[in-house]
Order: sequence, then C-alpha cells, then structure tokens
Amino acid sequence: MKRTHQYTKISLMCAMWRLQVALCTLSVLSLSSAGESKARSCSEVRQAYSAKGFSLHHVPHQEISGEHLRVCPKGYTCCTSEMEDKLSQQSKQEFEIMVEDSSHNMRTTFISRHKKFDEFFLELLDNSEKSLNSMFTKTYGKLYMQNSEVFQDLFTELKRYYTGGNVNLEEMLNDFWSRLLERMFQLLNSQYHFTDDYLECVTKYTDQLKPFGDVPRKLKAQVTKAFIAARTFVQGLTVGREVANRVAKVNVVPACVRALTQMLYCPYCRGMPGLKPCHNYCYNVMRGCLANQADLDAEWNLFIDAMLLVADRLVGPFNIGVIEPIDIKIAEAIMTIRTTSMQVSAKVFQWCGQPKPSAIGRSARGISDVFSSRFRPFTPEQRPTTAAGTSLDRLRAVWKTMQHSVIDIKEKLKESKKFWSKLPDDICAKGKLTESDEEQCWNSHTKGRYFSEVVKEGLTNQVNNPEVVLDITRPDTLIRQQIMALRVMTNKLKNAYNGNDISFQDSSDEGSSSGSGSGCSDGCTTELVFVGTEAPVIGADRSDERAAAAAAGQSLSCGPSTILVMAALTLPLWAVQTQWR
Repeated sequence: MKRTHQYTKISLMCAMWRLQVALCTLSVLSLSSAGESKARSCSEVRQAYSAKGFSLHHVPHQEISGEHLRVCPKGYTCCTSEMEDKLSQQSKQEFEIMVEDSSHNMRTTFISRHKKFDEFFLELLDNSEKSLNSMFTKTYGKLYMQNSEVFQDLFTELKRYYTGGNVNLEEMLNDFWSRLLERMFQLLNSQYHFTDDYLECVTKYTDQLKPFGDVPRKLKAQVTKAFIAARTFVQGLTVGREVANRVAKVNVVPACVRALTQMLYCPYCRGMPGLKPCHNYCYNVMRGCLANQADLDAEWNLFIDAMLLVADRLVGPFNIGVIEPIDIKIAEAIMTIRTTSMQVSAKVFQWCGQPKPSAIGRSARGISDVFSSRFRPFTPEQRPTTAAGTSLDRLRAVWKTMQHSVIDIKEKLKESKKFWSKLPDDICAKGKLTESDEEQCWNSHTKGRYFSEVVKEGLTNQVNNPEVVLDITRPDTLIRQQIMALRVMTNKLKNAYNGNDISFQDSSDEGSSSGSGSGCSDGCTTELVFVGTEAPVIGADRSDERAAAAAAGQSLSCGPSTILVMAALTLPLWAVQTQWR
C-alpha cells in the first residue's frame, strides 16, 4: 500500500513535469511564431517597390509561398509572378542605363573633339581661299580674275578631299599645276593660237620641262602629308564615335536578364530590398552580360594606339625655318616660268610643233608685256601681307591653339584605352552598386559572403561563369561588325602615319553618302557603313569612303609637324618649310 502511494506520487510529479515542459514548449513556439510573423512582413518591400513607380495592387503584405517564381529563390517570398516579371524588365532597363552612363564621357569626348577639330580645319581652308583671292586680286588684278577659277578649283578639291570625297590628292595637285601651265603658256605666248590638243601636248611634257621649278614638288609633299593625316585623323574620331555609340546600346540576352534580376531584385523577394550585391558576384554577372563588349577591347586598343600615332604626327617635332606665304610660293613658281619662258617655249615648239600665229597679233603681244610686268619678283621688303593682316605671330598663335587641341584629344584617347574590358569594374564599383562589406551583401540567394571564383573577361571565358549561362559559340554579330570597322580604320591610320592614302588602292565604285566625311555640322547625324546590316562605312556624313585593306607602310623615324604644315598651307597665305632630321 505504501509502495502504491509512492508510485502514485511519482506519477503525479512526472505528469506535472510533462505539463511544465509542454507549457514551456508552447510558450517558445508562440514567441517564435510571433517573431516569424514579424520577419515575414513585406512592408519594406512594398515601400521600395512603390518607390520604383510600380503599383502596390499585387504586392502581398506578408510573405507567401514562392513556388510560382521562375527566377528568384523559391520558398517564402514577397514577390508575385507579376512582380517578378516587372522587376526583370526593370533590371534590363537599369543595366542598359548603367552601360550608357558609364560610357557617356568617353562617347561625348569623341563627339566634341571631332566637331572642334573639323570646324577648325574647315575654317582654315575657307580663310585661306578668301585671303589668297583677295591678295592675288590686289596684286595681279584683271589677269588673276580672268584665271581665278584655277585657284578656286584647287581649294574646292582640297575641301572635297578633306571631307571624304573621292579625290586623288596627288592627281588633283598635278592637275592644278597642269592647268596653271596651260594658262601661263598661253599668256607668255599670246601672239600664237593654241588648240586644246596642242595644250594637252604641252602639259604632257611637264616633268621634262619643270616650268615651275621645284615649287610643285615641295608643295605636293607638304599638302599630301598634311591632308592625309588630317582627313584620316578626323575620320578616326568619327569611327570611334560611331563604334562607341553602337556598342553602348548593349544587346541584353535572356540569360543576362535572368542574372541581372537575381542580382538586383531577388533581395526584394526575400524581404531585403536594401541589400546590395556582393562585389565579386556583380563582377561575374557583368562580365557575363558584357562578354562580347570585352572582346572588342583588343581591337579598340590597337585603334587608339593608331590614333595616337597620327596625333603625334600632327603635333610632332618641327623646325620653323623659312616662313613664306602660299601666294608667294605660287608667285615664285610663276616667276620661274616667266624667267625661263623662252627656253620652255622653244622646247615645246620643238616637241609639239610650231603653233599658228594669233589673228590679234600685236595686241596679243601687249598682253604678254602686261603679264610680265605684273608677275615680277618681290624683294623681302616688298612682299605683300595678307588681307587679314596675318603675320608670323598669328601663325604661331593658331599653331599653339591647334597643338593644344590635339594634345587634349590625345589625353582623352589614352583614357579610353581598355575601356570595354574595364566596364564591369566601373559598373560594379564598391559603394555605387555593390556592398563594400563582403559579409553583409547579397550572394544570389541570401545575405552572406560570395564564394564563387570571378571569371575573366571575354566570351570564351564565360564557359565557367556560375551566374550567366551563355553560348560561347555564338558571338554578337553587331560587335563583330564593329571589330571589323576598327580593324579597317586602324589600317588606314597606320598608312596615314606614313603618309600613304590607301583609299585609292581599292575599287572606286563604293557607295557614298552626303555630308562631311570629316565631321557633321549642327543638326546632322553621322551614319557610317560597316560590314553587315546595321553597319556603319568608315567615313562620315559628307564622305565617300572605302574600306581599305592595304598593309601599313614602313614607319618614318621623324617628320615635320603635320599641323604646322596644315596651318602653313591653310592659314591665310602662310606656308611653312619644315626640316627633316
């Protein structure tokens, strides 16, 4: 009986103990449930979602089952299917804006520097033509005015060449001197009548006669090197601008959209809208999404190097020796033929036959006398100044301005090297898009450190990318077109550095577009034609450019400053003779 009583007492004690344990368990579960209920609130998500401009109509107040999600982690979530779709679209749009913003400074640099260089050079050409016309009208009077189209055509063709026209620069200059020889020969022998066939015979012997001395050869050397470098350089700025604009409009493939959504907005679905992605996690996503852009980098860097070479040619070493106005150069060429006119005429009559006397006879000889007196040599004290009052100081001032402009362009070009491979770094800058604390960041599924290895740049390296699944056998077509465009332009630049214009080594029936091959005036949009449907052609709006494939010539060790030569030839009536080392 005693034993039974003791057993009953123990049973009661055990029952009471079990009751206490049950009550404690219920208390813990109750507290836990209250805590979980608070953690599952979607109020922060609703606030952040609304701040993006989205309606809160389909946003839950508390977490729901996430089995419906296609991108973000399943389990309890604050996202509906509609929310996930909208956040995916938002991710794509924000990524496009990130790339555009990151490349904005570089792209605007090409636009602004292109416009500045182009306007300056065209202004020099315009001023030069006006000044030469004014000077020759005052000095040579009616004789010049009756033959002024020869000089007008010279400047027209120079402008057409610079703006991308289908002009063979050397042939054009040869034609200028041939036409001038025809006019000069008739004026010097005005007592004779010359047919077109006879004048053609005269110009056929230009090389043997050398009627203008060495002036044509020197002028041709200066003009061709200067204009080839200037035209190719400004075309390079055009190509850089167009390539950058096209590549910055990134093609966001579905695999990239998925990865971007997981990185940028899946924290919303997990109830942590303020959580930024881990730095290395962002690297992998961006290197996957910008894999094709990174493949452009190698050719882009070669293009920039070639642009810097030509820029060096434009502002390279120079020696200001004899400064002579271009009108004086031509006047001296005219003096040369006047001084040797009897010898030149005798040789022409011997080779082309004796011409028939002119019907106007003595009156014609009067024209020759007036011509001879007009085209007399100038002493240093008598040399005319330009109508605009251009002087050596003005030349140096313009040269300094142009030099600073090209130096500025060079610095900006250097900054753009490796731009496309560094683009993920710029976008994923710590504190900007990503979290600097590697333990308190979004790692694709929760808050915590990101452990995956960061892949290298380029499409082929994305085979190991854990975040973006790409078909590495299918490169982006548009990017490949831009790579080819850069390759063609780089080849042209290398040739221009060596004074070679490869435009005339190709077929001449290339399509042309209207506008400046060097640059666009306000209100025009440049469209290049590259390889492919969306391709732009190398050149600019006012150009007729061909894709050239000739190999770069042998590099010159040193040469005269091309900008100095350009300034000398295009500044109002000043020409500079530079010395070669």
